[in-house]
Amino acid sequence: MRVGDLGEFGAVSRISGRLPQGASVLLGPGDDAAMVSAPDGRVVVSTDLLLEGRHFRRDWSSGYDVGRKAAAQNLADIAAMGAVPTSLVVGLGIPADLPVDWLDALTDGFRDECAVVGASVVGGDIARSDLVVLGVTALGDLGGRPPVTRSGARPGQVVAVAGRLGHAAAGLALLEAGREVPRDAGALFEAVEAHRRPCPPYACGPEAARLGATAMLDVSDGLLQDLGHLARAGGVRVELDPDAFTVGEPVAAAAKELGADPVDWVLTGGEDHALAAVFPAGVALGDAWQVVGAVVEGEGVAVRGRDVGRGGWDHFQ
Repeated sequence: MRVGDLGEFGAVSRISGRLPQGASVLLGPGDDAAMVSAPDGRVVVSTDLLLEGRHFRRDWSSGYDVGRKAAAQNLADIAAMGAVPTSLVVGLGIPADLPVDWLDALTDGFRDECAVVGASVVGGDIARSDLVVLGVTALGDLGGRPPVTRSGARPGQVVAVAGRLGHAAAGLALLEAGREVPRDAGALFEAVEAHRRPCPPYACGPEAARLGATAMLDVSDGLLQDLGHLARAGGVRVELDPDAFTVGEPVAAAAKELGADPVDWVLTGGEDHALAAVFPAGVALGDAWQVVGAVVEGEGVAVRGRDVGRGGWDHFQ
């Protein structure tokens, strides 16, 4: 069966029927707008656009993968503000000949990624499109805390990261190189899966806020590029120690396979949606956080012993 066989309202009904609603949802799909609770009195909002052929390929990723990835990158933005994600609204453009099974898998991917943080897809819109297009808006609650913005870094503080770095870039490099990576390929398959389905450290965002983080962001476009935004917003310089980073086994395995430098992927690879935060010196960080550098006077981002450019992802290059 194809989506065109369902029609617009049949597709909407099918999607809604696969999406449970959480405790924060006061009014879910089915009306002109949804309604969610905002216990804090403030709402954190972020939005992203995903285009087939630009952000994902259907021959590389299943509908389920795309759903989890689309949800993850938006939920991670909310966590990067120190907030707890509560809900998503999804705009969806799809071809009429898209298999219904693919649409079901996409919906289930959204459902399962939202379940990781207790959020819900509360509504959206659907239209016919030549390619699969997703516009996702995420909402979150600060729980009474101030937001952790990009602009609070000050000299004398430390830079720490939580989550994976370089894994998604390693997986993408394997796919772009045309490598066949079966499920039993161990670390290489883990790298490809990281590209298809990121695993952001959601809980570390609110944790960083409670620990006194003064600046934080989601690493979506590459650590160097994203820390450049943080340095510019705070009027400071970030200096990184390359020896402080942990190179994961999937990254190392892919680098060996392709003859690449794994640290390049760690520093410039995007789409892992790790969190990078700045903390006052001496703060006792949990095991999830790894100190990788310091904030000093100056501007830009430097890596000790390496010549680095901006690196990272740019939608217009």
